[in-house]
Amino acid sequence: MIISLLFSEPTLFLIWLLAIVYGITVHEFSHVLAAYMQGDDTGKLMGRLTLNPLAHIDPIGMLMLLFVGFGWGRPAPFNPHNLKNQKWGEVIVALAGPISNFISIVIFMILSKLLIGSLGQDNLFIQFLGFLILINIILMVFNLIPIPPLDGATLLFEVLPEKYNHIKDQLRRNGPLILIGLIIADNFLGINIFGRIFGIFFSLASIFT
Repeated sequence: MIISLLFSEPTLFLIWLLAIVYGITVHEFSHVLAAYMQGDDTGKLMGRLTLNPLAHIDPIGMLMLLFVGFGWGRPAPFNPHNLKNQKWGEVIVALAGPISNFISIVIFMILSKLLIGSLGQDNLFIQFLGFLILINIILMVFNLIPIPPLDGATLLFEVLPEKYNHIKDQLRRNGPLILIGLIIADNFLGINIFGRIFGIFFSLASIFT
């Protein structure tokens, strides 16, 4: 777990922590910004339309991430009834988070490609860029899983025909339990579902860095 680096490699622990804080902050801020751009000021009124990490980091979620390997940020508040686009508005808000992570990945990959020749692969800033890329890949891919309360579920529910409403209802009720079950199985039973999925994207990213 990341916390194990605190005493063995404190510098690596710090840049991992900074990368995590960045990824979560940008992800949640982008949800709030997307809602605000569509006419909903709920997040702004609650002080969430900011890049201040303190507005988006959940202390318990962060501790869980450091000690257990999975965690969460503070959910971005918005009122779907205020959105200008009533059909796709919620989907736009949901996908804004993963899209912000994707944009971050591209930016950091370009920076890494430009600087690695002069700074060297072992340079601390190059390592930091690598951690930023990895964290944003994890946040993007994980949040696109179509299980509530993750962002991918919002897209799934919008595109599923009405005849599958019973599936939507089941997922809304049981999605969090399913997700927790998958995380437990992945972390403690050695199934490594998420690791394999993330690994595909890590490999793709390594081609361009």
